Amino acid sequence: MSLFIVGSASHVGKSVTVAALCRCLVRRGIMVAPFKSQNMSLNSFVTPDGGEIGMAQAMQAIAAKVPPHTDMNPILLKPKGDSISQVVLHGHPYKDIHIADYYRETPELLIKALESFKRLEAEYGQVVVEGAGGAAELNLYDRDIANTQLAKALRLPMILVADIERGGVFAQIIGTIELLPPEIRPLVKGIIINKFRGDISIFEPGVKILEDLTGIKVLGIVPYFSLPLPSEDSLSLGDKKTKNSEVRIGILKLPKISNFTDFELLEQHAAVDYISCGQPLDIYDCVIIPGTKNTIADLNAIIGTGTDLEIRSARLRGIPIIGICGGYQILGKTLIDSGFESDAGTYEGLGLLDCVTRFTSYEKNTFQIRRSACPVPPILSAMGEVTGYEIHMGITESGCDREALEGDGRVSDDGLVFGTYLHGLFSNPSAANALLSYLYSQKGLPFIPITDDEGDPYEHLADIFEEYVDMDTIVHLVTG
Repeated sequence: MSLFIVGSASHVGKSVTVAALCRCLVRRGIMVAPFKSQNMSLNSFVTPDGGEIGMAQAMQAIAAKVPPHTDMNPILLKPKGDSISQVVLHGHPYKDIHIADYYRETPELLIKALESFKRLEAEYGQVVVEGAGGAAELNLYDRDIANTQLAKALRLPMILVADIERGGVFAQIIGTIELLPPEIRPLVKGIIINKFRGDISIFEPGVKILEDLTGIKVLGIVPYFSLPLPSEDSLSLGDKKTKNSEVRIGILKLPKISNFTDFELLEQHAAVDYISCGQPLDIYDCVIIPGTKNTIADLNAIIGTGTDLEIRSARLRGIPIIGICGGYQILGKTLIDSGFESDAGTYEGLGLLDCVTRFTSYEKNTFQIRRSACPVPPILSAMGEVTGYEIHMGITESGCDREALEGDGRVSDDGLVFGTYLHGLFSNPSAANALLSYLYSQKGLPFIPITDDEGDPYEHLADIFEEYVDMDTIVHLVTG
Protein backbone atom coordinates (compact mmCIF):
# COMPACT_ATOMS: atom_id res chain seq x y z
CA MET A 1 0.00 0.00 0.00
CA SER A 2 1.08 3.61 -0.53
CA LEU A 3 -0.20 7.05 0.44
CA PHE A 4 -1.32 10.16 -1.48
CA ILE A 5 -0.70 13.65 -0.04
CA VAL A 6 -2.86 16.39 -1.57
CA GLY A 7 -3.25 20.05 -0.68
CA SER A 8 -5.90 22.69 -0.35
CA ALA A 9 -3.74 24.98 -2.53
CA SER A 10 -0.21 25.52 -3.78
CA HIS A 11 2.51 26.18 -1.20
CA VAL A 12 0.63 24.74 1.78
CA GLY A 13 3.43 22.36 2.72
CA LYS A 14 2.80 19.20 0.67
CA SER A 15 6.44 18.74 -0.33
CA VAL A 16 7.75 19.12 3.20
CA THR A 17 5.01 16.82 4.52
CA VAL A 18 6.03 14.11 2.05
CA ALA A 19 9.69 14.52 3.05
CA ALA A 20 8.78 14.32 6.74
CA LEU A 21 6.66 11.21 6.28
CA CYS A 22 9.39 9.55 4.22
CA ARG A 23 11.98 10.08 6.95
CA CYS A 24 9.54 9.02 9.71
CA LEU A 25 8.75 5.80 7.84
CA VAL A 26 12.42 5.04 7.16
CA ARG A 27 13.22 5.51 10.85
CA ARG A 28 10.56 2.88 11.58
CA GLY A 29 12.22 0.44 9.19
CA ILE A 30 9.74 0.92 6.33
CA MET A 31 11.28 1.35 2.85
CA VAL A 32 9.63 4.16 0.92
CA ALA A 33 10.11 6.33 -2.16
CA PRO A 34 8.59 9.72 -3.06
CA PHE A 35 6.63 10.33 -6.26
CA LYS A 36 5.07 13.32 -8.00
CA SER A 37 3.64 12.58 -11.41
CA GLN A 38 3.80 16.16 -12.67
CA ASN A 39 5.72 19.04 -11.17
CA MET A 40 6.04 22.62 -12.37
CA SER A 41 9.23 24.25 -11.14
CA LEU A 42 12.41 25.95 -12.30
CA ASN A 43 14.28 24.54 -9.30
CA SER A 44 15.52 21.19 -10.53
CA PHE A 45 18.13 18.57 -9.70
CA VAL A 46 20.23 16.09 -11.67
CA THR A 47 19.92 12.43 -10.68
CA PRO A 48 22.96 10.13 -10.54
CA ASP A 49 22.12 8.77 -14.00
CA GLY A 50 21.97 12.27 -15.54
CA GLY A 51 18.21 12.87 -15.54
CA GLU A 52 16.45 16.05 -14.43
CA ILE A 53 13.72 16.08 -11.77
CA GLY A 54 12.11 18.67 -9.52
CA MET A 55 14.20 19.78 -6.55
CA ALA A 56 11.39 18.78 -4.18
CA GLN A 57 11.50 15.14 -5.26
CA ALA A 58 15.29 15.09 -4.88
CA MET A 59 14.86 16.51 -1.39
CA GLN A 60 12.22 13.87 -0.58
CA ALA A 61 14.49 11.10 -1.85
CA ILE A 62 17.24 12.31 0.46
CA ALA A 63 14.73 12.27 3.30
CA ALA A 64 13.81 8.68 2.36
CA LYS A 65 17.51 7.77 2.19
CA VAL A 66 17.23 6.53 -1.40
CA PRO A 67 18.96 7.80 -4.57
CA PRO A 68 16.95 10.39 -6.53
CA HIS A 69 15.55 8.83 -9.70
CA THR A 70 13.64 10.16 -12.70
CA ASP A 71 10.70 7.85 -11.88
CA MET A 72 10.12 10.00 -8.78
CA ASN A 73 9.11 12.93 -11.03
CA PRO A 74 8.45 11.59 -14.53
CA ILE A 75 6.98 14.86 -15.84
CA LEU A 76 8.64 18.19 -15.05
CA LEU A 77 7.25 21.39 -16.53
CA LYS A 78 9.68 24.31 -16.76
CA PRO A 79 7.82 27.54 -17.65
CA LYS A 80 9.38 29.69 -20.38
CA GLY A 81 6.73 32.41 -20.60
CA ASP A 82 3.76 33.17 -22.86
CA SER A 83 2.01 29.97 -21.66
CA ILE A 84 4.91 27.89 -23.03
CA SER A 85 6.69 25.30 -20.91
CA GLN A 86 9.49 22.91 -21.61
CA VAL A 87 8.34 19.37 -20.83
CA VAL A 88 11.04 17.20 -19.26
CA LEU A 89 9.90 13.59 -19.61
CA HIS A 90 11.65 10.87 -17.61
CA GLY A 91 14.53 13.22 -16.98
CA HIS A 92 15.16 14.49 -20.51
CA PRO A 93 13.80 17.35 -22.66
CA TYR A 94 10.71 16.24 -24.57
CA LYS A 95 9.37 19.39 -26.22
CA ASP A 96 8.35 23.01 -25.70
CA ILE A 97 4.58 23.15 -25.65
CA HIS A 98 1.70 25.58 -25.16
CA ILE A 99 -0.48 24.75 -22.19
CA ALA A 100 -3.54 24.14 -24.41
CA ASP A 101 -1.61 21.59 -26.45
CA TYR A 102 -0.13 20.05 -23.32
CA TYR A 103 -3.56 19.19 -21.98
CA ARG A 104 -4.29 17.23 -25.15
CA GLU A 105 -1.31 15.00 -24.32
CA THR A 106 -2.17 14.36 -20.67
CA PRO A 107 -3.88 10.96 -21.23
CA GLU A 108 -0.68 9.54 -22.71
CA LEU A 109 1.49 11.30 -20.13
CA LEU A 110 -0.60 9.81 -17.32
CA ILE A 111 0.16 6.34 -18.67
CA LYS A 112 3.88 7.12 -18.56
CA ALA A 113 3.57 8.50 -15.02
CA LEU A 114 1.74 5.38 -13.84
CA GLU A 115 4.51 3.23 -15.29
CA SER A 116 7.00 5.17 -13.15
CA PHE A 117 4.85 4.74 -10.06
CA LYS A 118 4.58 1.00 -10.60
CA ARG A 119 8.35 0.69 -10.95
CA LEU A 120 8.88 2.56 -7.68
CA GLU A 121 6.27 0.47 -5.87
CA ALA A 122 7.84 -2.74 -7.16
CA GLU A 123 11.28 -1.65 -5.94
CA TYR A 124 10.43 -0.01 -2.62
CA GLY A 125 7.07 -1.47 -1.64
CA GLN A 126 5.66 1.83 -0.36
CA VAL A 127 5.41 5.15 -2.18
CA VAL A 128 4.39 8.53 -0.77
CA VAL A 129 2.72 10.43 -3.60
CA GLU A 130 2.51 14.21 -3.73
CA GLY A 131 -0.23 16.03 -5.61
CA ALA A 132 0.25 19.40 -7.28
CA GLY A 133 -1.36 22.71 -6.35
CA GLY A 134 -4.89 22.47 -4.98
CA ALA A 135 -6.74 19.17 -5.22
CA ALA A 136 -10.11 20.78 -5.95
CA GLU A 137 -9.50 22.58 -9.25
CA LEU A 138 -12.89 21.89 -10.84
CA ASN A 139 -11.94 23.16 -14.29
CA LEU A 140 -9.05 20.69 -14.48
CA TYR A 141 -10.68 17.50 -13.19
CA ASP A 142 -10.77 15.80 -16.59
CA ARG A 143 -7.04 16.37 -17.23
CA ASP A 144 -5.43 16.79 -13.80
CA ILE A 145 -2.85 14.01 -13.92
CA ALA A 146 -1.25 15.16 -10.67
CA ASN A 147 -4.43 14.95 -8.56
CA THR A 148 -7.83 13.83 -9.80
CA GLN A 149 -6.95 11.49 -12.65
CA LEU A 150 -4.00 10.06 -10.73
CA ALA A 151 -6.18 9.44 -7.67
CA LYS A 152 -8.74 7.60 -9.81
CA ALA A 153 -6.02 5.38 -11.21
CA LEU A 154 -4.22 4.62 -7.95
CA ARG A 155 -7.11 4.53 -5.44
CA LEU A 156 -4.73 5.26 -2.56
CA PRO A 157 -5.68 6.59 0.88
CA MET A 158 -5.27 10.36 0.86
CA ILE A 159 -4.23 12.97 3.42
CA LEU A 160 -5.26 16.57 2.85
CA VAL A 161 -2.75 19.25 3.87
CA ALA A 162 -3.87 22.82 4.60
CA ASP A 163 -2.02 25.97 5.69
CA ILE A 164 -3.57 27.79 8.65
CA GLU A 165 -1.24 30.76 8.21
CA ARG A 166 -3.07 31.67 5.00
CA GLY A 167 -6.31 32.13 6.94
CA GLY A 168 -9.64 30.53 6.15
CA VAL A 169 -8.45 27.06 7.09
CA PHE A 170 -12.02 25.77 7.63
CA ALA A 171 -13.01 26.89 4.12
CA GLN A 172 -9.79 25.44 2.72
CA ILE A 173 -10.42 22.01 4.20
CA ILE A 174 -14.18 21.68 4.01
CA GLY A 175 -14.39 23.33 0.60
CA THR A 176 -11.70 21.06 -0.86
CA ILE A 177 -13.31 17.89 0.47
CA GLU A 178 -16.81 18.87 -0.64
CA LEU A 179 -15.62 19.77 -4.14
CA LEU A 180 -13.71 16.55 -4.77
CA PRO A 181 -15.40 14.14 -7.20
CA PRO A 182 -17.72 11.73 -5.36
CA GLU A 183 -15.57 8.71 -6.20
CA ILE A 184 -12.45 10.37 -4.75
CA ARG A 185 -13.89 12.01 -1.62
CA PRO A 186 -14.04 8.74 0.40
CA LEU A 187 -10.31 8.23 -0.19
CA VAL A 188 -9.48 11.17 2.11
CA LYS A 189 -8.55 9.50 5.40
CA GLY A 190 -6.88 12.32 7.30
CA ILE A 191 -6.14 16.02 7.57
CA ILE A 192 -2.87 17.76 8.49
CA ILE A 193 -2.83 21.47 9.30
CA ASN A 194 0.48 23.24 8.74
CA LYS A 195 2.22 26.42 9.98
CA PHE A 196 0.35 26.95 13.25
CA ARG A 197 1.74 29.80 15.33
CA GLY A 198 1.11 30.03 19.07
CA ASP A 199 -0.61 27.66 21.50
CA ILE A 200 -1.95 24.67 19.56
CA SER A 201 -4.38 23.81 22.37
CA ILE A 202 -6.36 26.92 21.42
CA PHE A 203 -7.36 25.17 18.21
CA GLU A 204 -8.81 22.05 19.89
CA PRO A 205 -12.41 23.25 19.35
CA GLY A 206 -11.54 23.80 15.72
CA VAL A 207 -10.33 20.22 15.40
CA LYS A 208 -13.67 18.95 16.73
CA ILE A 209 -15.58 21.19 14.30
CA LEU A 210 -13.59 19.91 11.35
CA GLU A 211 -13.97 16.27 12.34
CA ASP A 212 -17.71 16.67 12.99
CA LEU A 213 -18.34 18.42 9.66
CA THR A 214 -16.15 16.21 7.49
CA GLY A 215 -16.15 12.88 9.31
CA ILE A 216 -12.37 12.81 8.76
CA LYS A 217 -9.77 12.68 11.51
CA VAL A 218 -7.34 15.56 11.97
CA LEU A 219 -4.05 13.68 12.18
CA GLY A 220 -1.92 16.61 13.24
CA ILE A 221 -1.39 20.31 13.69
CA VAL A 222 2.19 21.11 12.77
CA PRO A 223 3.68 24.27 14.30
CA TYR A 224 5.46 26.85 12.20
CA PHE A 225 9.15 25.95 11.95
CA SER A 226 12.23 26.96 10.02
CA LEU A 227 14.71 24.35 8.79
CA PRO A 228 17.36 24.63 6.05
CA LEU A 229 15.45 22.62 3.42
CA PRO A 230 15.66 23.37 -0.32
CA SER A 231 12.94 25.61 -1.74
CA GLU A 232 10.65 24.01 -4.31
CA ASP A 233 9.79 26.88 -6.63
CA SER A 234 9.59 30.63 -7.11
CA LEU A 235 6.69 30.95 -4.63
CA SER A 236 9.31 30.35 -1.95
CA LEU A 237 11.14 33.56 -2.85
CA GLY A 238 8.41 35.57 -1.14
CA ASP A 239 9.00 33.67 2.11
CA LYS A 240 12.68 34.43 2.35
CA LYS A 241 13.79 36.61 5.25
CA THR A 242 16.97 38.65 5.00
CA LYS A 243 19.46 37.91 7.73
CA ASN A 244 20.68 40.84 9.78
CA SER A 245 24.31 41.10 8.71
CA GLU A 246 26.77 43.81 7.72
CA VAL A 247 27.79 41.72 4.71
CA ARG A 248 25.21 42.03 1.93
CA ILE A 249 24.94 39.88 -1.18
CA GLY A 250 22.65 40.89 -4.03
CA ILE A 251 21.28 38.10 -6.23
CA LEU A 252 19.49 39.20 -9.39
CA LYS A 253 15.87 38.08 -9.33
CA LEU A 254 15.81 37.39 -13.04
CA PRO A 255 12.38 37.05 -14.69
CA LYS A 256 13.24 33.41 -15.55
CA ILE A 257 15.33 32.68 -12.44
CA SER A 258 16.00 29.00 -11.78
CA ASN A 259 17.77 26.92 -9.17
CA PHE A 260 18.01 29.67 -6.58
CA THR A 261 18.45 26.89 -4.03
CA ASP A 262 22.13 27.35 -4.96
CA PHE A 263 22.34 30.20 -2.44
CA GLU A 264 20.40 28.97 0.58
CA LEU A 265 23.53 28.23 2.59
CA LEU A 266 24.75 31.79 1.97
CA GLU A 267 21.37 33.09 3.15
CA GLN A 268 22.06 31.63 6.60
CA HIS A 269 25.33 33.53 7.03
CA ALA A 270 24.93 36.87 5.24
CA ALA A 271 22.24 39.37 4.28
CA VAL A 272 21.10 37.97 0.93
CA ASP A 273 18.59 39.98 -1.11
CA TYR A 274 16.91 38.95 -4.36
CA ILE A 275 16.96 42.13 -6.45
CA SER A 276 14.66 42.72 -9.40
CA CYS A 277 16.21 43.99 -12.60
CA GLY A 278 16.26 47.78 -12.61
CA GLN A 279 17.00 48.15 -8.90
CA PRO A 280 20.27 49.71 -7.68
CA LEU A 281 23.14 47.45 -6.64
CA ASP A 282 25.36 50.02 -4.93
CA ILE A 283 24.77 48.75 -1.38
CA TYR A 284 25.98 45.21 -2.05
CA ASP A 285 29.35 43.66 -1.28
CA CYS A 286 28.88 40.95 -3.91
CA VAL A 287 26.57 40.53 -6.91
CA ILE A 288 25.49 37.12 -8.19
CA ILE A 289 23.76 36.41 -11.50
CA PRO A 290 21.96 33.07 -10.97
CA GLY A 291 20.72 30.37 -13.28
CA THR A 292 17.89 31.08 -15.70
CA LYS A 293 15.47 29.09 -17.82
CA ASN A 294 16.00 31.51 -20.69
CA THR A 295 19.43 33.12 -20.82
CA ILE A 296 18.72 35.39 -23.79
CA ALA A 297 15.45 36.72 -22.35
CA ASP A 298 17.08 37.48 -19.01
CA LEU A 299 20.11 39.05 -20.68
CA ASN A 300 17.69 41.36 -22.50
CA ALA A 301 15.96 42.13 -19.19
CA ILE A 302 19.30 43.05 -17.59
CA ILE A 303 20.24 45.37 -20.46
CA GLY A 304 16.75 46.78 -20.95
CA THR A 305 16.49 47.88 -17.31
CA GLY A 306 19.98 49.33 -17.05
CA THR A 307 21.09 46.60 -14.66
CA ASP A 308 24.09 45.97 -16.89
CA LEU A 309 25.32 49.45 -15.99
CA GLU A 310 24.82 48.70 -12.29
CA ILE A 311 26.85 45.49 -12.67
CA ARG A 312 29.65 47.28 -14.49
CA SER A 313 29.67 49.98 -11.81
CA ALA A 314 30.00 47.29 -9.13
CA ARG A 315 32.89 45.81 -11.09
CA LEU A 316 34.68 49.17 -11.11
CA ARG A 317 34.25 49.37 -7.32
CA GLY A 318 36.04 46.03 -6.94
CA ILE A 319 32.88 44.13 -5.94
CA PRO A 320 32.94 40.39 -6.72
CA ILE A 321 30.63 39.48 -9.62
CA ILE A 322 29.71 35.80 -9.89
CA GLY A 323 27.66 34.02 -12.55
CA ILE A 324 26.16 30.56 -12.16
CA CYS A 325 25.10 28.62 -15.28
CA GLY A 326 23.00 31.09 -17.30
CA GLY A 327 24.59 33.85 -15.23
CA TYR A 328 27.98 32.63 -16.41
CA GLN A 329 26.81 32.77 -20.02
CA ILE A 330 25.52 36.33 -19.49
CA LEU A 331 28.92 37.45 -18.14
CA GLY A 332 30.59 36.43 -21.41
CA LYS A 333 31.23 38.54 -24.49
CA THR A 334 28.81 37.00 -26.96
CA LEU A 335 25.87 34.57 -27.04
CA ILE A 336 25.00 33.00 -30.39
CA ASP A 337 21.60 31.31 -30.63
CA SER A 338 20.57 29.10 -33.54
CA GLY A 339 16.96 29.33 -32.36
CA PHE A 340 17.05 26.81 -29.51
CA GLU A 341 17.20 29.16 -26.52
CA SER A 342 15.32 32.12 -28.03
CA ASP A 343 15.10 33.87 -31.40
CA ALA A 344 18.04 33.04 -33.63
CA GLY A 345 20.70 35.72 -33.56
CA THR A 346 23.89 37.02 -31.99
CA TYR A 347 23.60 38.80 -28.66
CA GLU A 348 26.16 40.92 -26.86
CA GLY A 349 26.80 39.77 -23.30
CA LEU A 350 28.13 41.84 -20.41
CA GLY A 351 31.71 41.23 -21.54
CA LEU A 352 33.15 40.78 -18.06
CA LEU A 353 34.55 37.35 -19.01
CA ASP A 354 36.32 36.39 -22.22
CA CYS A 355 34.08 33.61 -23.53
CA VAL A 356 31.40 32.92 -26.15
CA THR A 357 28.33 30.71 -25.70
CA ARG A 358 26.62 28.94 -28.60
CA PHE A 359 23.13 27.42 -28.47
CA THR A 360 23.11 24.83 -31.25
CA SER A 361 20.94 22.02 -29.85
CA TYR A 362 17.78 21.41 -27.83
CA GLU A 363 19.63 18.82 -25.77
CA LYS A 364 20.83 19.65 -22.28
CA ASN A 365 23.99 18.86 -20.39
CA THR A 366 22.77 17.17 -17.20
CA PHE A 367 25.17 15.38 -14.90
CA GLN A 368 26.56 15.37 -11.39
CA ILE A 369 30.15 16.48 -11.05
CA ARG A 370 33.07 16.86 -8.68
CA ARG A 371 35.72 19.45 -9.47
CA SER A 372 38.55 21.34 -7.83
CA ALA A 373 38.54 25.11 -7.83
CA CYS A 374 41.59 26.59 -9.51
CA PRO A 375 44.20 28.33 -7.34
CA VAL A 376 43.17 31.86 -8.31
CA PRO A 377 43.06 34.27 -5.35
CA PRO A 378 41.30 35.72 -3.49
CA ILE A 379 38.16 33.52 -3.53
CA LEU A 380 38.55 30.44 -5.75
CA SER A 381 41.92 29.53 -4.25
CA ALA A 382 40.26 28.90 -0.89
CA MET A 383 37.51 26.56 -2.15
CA GLY A 384 39.30 23.26 -2.79
CA GLU A 385 37.21 20.37 -4.13
CA VAL A 386 33.50 20.99 -4.65
CA THR A 387 30.54 18.96 -5.87
CA GLY A 388 27.34 19.88 -7.68
CA TYR A 389 25.53 19.33 -10.96
CA GLU A 390 25.09 20.88 -14.38
CA ILE A 391 21.76 21.58 -16.13
CA HIS A 392 22.15 23.79 -19.17
CA MET A 393 21.75 24.26 -22.87
CA GLY A 394 24.62 25.77 -24.80
CA ILE A 395 28.36 25.26 -25.02
CA THR A 396 30.76 27.96 -23.83
CA GLU A 397 34.03 28.47 -25.68
CA SER A 398 36.87 30.00 -23.71
CA GLY A 399 38.99 32.99 -24.60
CA CYS A 400 42.01 34.32 -22.73
CA ASP A 401 40.65 34.08 -19.18
CA ARG A 402 41.80 31.26 -16.93
CA GLU A 403 39.54 28.41 -15.83
CA ALA A 404 37.57 28.97 -12.63
CA LEU A 405 37.19 25.27 -11.83
CA GLU A 406 39.17 22.47 -13.39
CA GLY A 407 37.41 21.85 -16.70
CA ASP A 408 34.74 24.51 -16.21
CA GLY A 409 34.12 28.23 -16.07
CA ARG A 410 36.27 31.31 -16.40
CA VAL A 411 37.77 33.85 -13.99
CA SER A 412 39.13 37.37 -14.46
CA ASP A 413 42.80 38.17 -13.86
CA ASP A 414 42.11 39.66 -10.42
CA GLY A 415 39.89 36.72 -9.42
CA LEU A 416 36.90 38.93 -8.57
CA VAL A 417 34.73 37.98 -11.55
CA PHE A 418 34.07 34.35 -12.27
CA GLY A 419 31.45 32.13 -13.82
CA THR A 420 30.75 28.41 -13.69
CA TYR A 421 28.17 25.90 -14.84
CA LEU A 422 28.27 24.25 -11.40
CA HIS A 423 24.90 24.43 -9.68
CA GLY A 424 25.25 23.83 -5.96
CA LEU A 425 28.69 25.46 -5.77
CA PHE A 426 27.79 27.50 -2.70
CA SER A 427 26.04 24.54 -1.08
CA ASN A 428 29.58 23.32 -0.41
CA PRO A 429 30.72 24.78 2.94
CA SER A 430 34.24 25.23 1.56
CA ALA A 431 32.96 27.42 -1.31
CA ALA A 432 30.60 29.39 0.93
CA ASN A 433 33.43 29.91 3.43
CA ALA A 434 35.78 31.08 0.67
CA LEU A 435 33.36 33.76 -0.50
CA LEU A 436 32.07 34.84 2.90
CA SER A 437 35.48 35.00 4.56
CA TYR A 438 36.67 37.31 1.77
CA LEU A 439 33.59 39.54 2.03
CA TYR A 440 33.82 39.72 5.82
CA SER A 441 37.55 40.49 5.68
CA GLN A 442 36.93 43.35 3.25
CA LYS A 443 34.78 44.95 5.95
CA GLY A 444 37.23 44.17 8.73
CA LEU A 445 34.76 41.81 10.35
CA PRO A 446 35.45 38.42 11.95
CA PHE A 447 33.95 35.39 10.23
CA ILE A 448 33.14 32.08 11.88
CA PRO A 449 33.52 29.33 9.24
CA ILE A 450 30.55 27.15 8.36
CA THR A 451 30.97 23.54 9.47
CA ASP A 452 29.27 20.27 8.52
CA ASP A 453 28.18 19.46 12.08
CA GLU A 454 24.86 21.32 12.07
CA GLY A 455 22.96 18.01 11.95
CA ASP A 456 20.60 16.40 9.49
CA PRO A 457 17.60 18.71 8.92
CA TYR A 458 15.45 15.73 7.89
CA GLU A 459 15.97 14.20 11.32
CA HIS A 460 14.79 17.45 12.90
CA LEU A 461 11.84 17.48 10.49
CA ALA A 462 10.89 13.92 11.42
CA ASP A 463 11.14 14.76 15.12
CA ILE A 464 8.58 17.55 14.64
CA PHE A 465 6.14 15.25 12.85
CA GLU A 466 6.60 12.47 15.41
CA GLU A 467 5.64 14.96 18.12
CA TYR A 468 2.70 16.68 16.44
CA VAL A 469 1.29 14.15 13.94
CA ASP A 470 -0.43 10.81 14.54
CA MET A 471 2.27 8.77 12.84
CA ASP A 472 0.84 5.43 14.04
CA THR A 473 -2.30 6.04 11.99
CA ILE A 474 -0.25 7.12 8.99
CA VAL A 475 1.93 4.00 9.23
CA HIS A 476 -1.25 1.91 9.24
CA LEU A 477 -2.51 3.75 6.15
CA VAL A 478 0.78 3.18 4.33
CA THR A 479 1.26 -0.46 5.26
CA GLY A 480 -2.31 -1.56 5.82
